[in-house]
Order: sequence, then C-alpha cells, then structure tokens
Amino acid sequence: MPDPQELALAALGWVLAEGGRADRFLALTGLTPDSLRAGLGSGEAGQRAVLAGVLDFLCAYEPDLVAAAQALDVPPQVLAAAREKLG
Repeated sequence: MPDPQELALAALGWVLAEGGRADRFLALTGLTPDSLRAGLGSGEAGQRAVLAGVLDFLCAYEPDLVAAAQALDVPPQVLAAAREKLG
C-alpha cells in the first residue's frame, strides 16, 4: 500500500486541480486557501489532519472517490484505508 500521507497529498492535488471541486472541498471542510497552506506547513499533526480531511472529503462522495482513485491509479479501497491510517 502506498504511504498514506503521500497518497493523500496526491489526492489533494487532484481535488484542487478542478475549480468547482476545489471550491466544494473548501466549503465543506471550512478551510480557506490560507488555512490549508498553514495546516500543511504546521508540522506532522496539522498536516495529518488536513490530509485526513482530504480523504474524508473523497470518501463522503463516491463519484469523487472513484474518479480520484482512477486518476491516482489505486483502488478506491486504498484511499479509504489511507484515511483510516491517518487517524
């Protein structure tokens, strides 16, 4: 299984690559671009929380989960398992 943090970071890139999806992600998570950057740069715990939020976002909407899994060339279950490992 790929490293959960690396996979979640790749998933974040996929989420942010499309404007409408990125906007929905920010709206649903309550993050702003600044808080997203801060969370990713705030050390291990902050980064894990942001990355877990990315995977939560994907797992909550199956069409995005499946599309992200295809784009990242992993089964959807691997993304879900990565979410569990991030805690």
